[in-house]
Amino acid sequence: MDLYVWIKSLHVISVIAWMAGLFYLPRLFVYHVESNAVSGETEALFQTMERRLLRAIMNPAMISSWIFGLWLVMTPGIVDWSAVWPYTKLAAILGMTWFHMWCAGQRKELLAGTSTTTGRRYRMMNEVPTLLLLVIVFSVIARPF
Repeated sequence: MDLYVWIKSLHVISVIAWMAGLFYLPRLFVYHVESNAVSGETEALFQTMERRLLRAIMNPAMISSWIFGLWLVMTPGIVDWSAVWPYTKLAAILGMTWFHMWCAGQRKELLAGTSTTTGRRYRMMNEVPTLLLLVIVFSVIARPF
């Protein structure tokens, strides 16, 4: 049980870092596509910021969130598998992972210069992690299902 609190702490820290990246990267995309920076220093700056955020923060945070989360799930007596909440949380986590991969794909398109996504669409997509976060937190804490 002593190990449980450390794993849970590391899971929460990982999730916070992952969520910060999921909130910020689409916002960078908005500024990137609306900057009219086709080349030059501004374009290079956006590319660097997006790459570093994804590779140095978001990817490790997502991986560690999954590792520590699965470790918690395997702790006997922690999850009531007869309840609905673990499954709603899992669905939202899979959605969060999909969104992460979508962001990575968008970064590649911006890098290649083939992106047709507008700033408005990135703004709308920026709400996806918020909705998923609400499902996760309410599923785990309030357990309305």
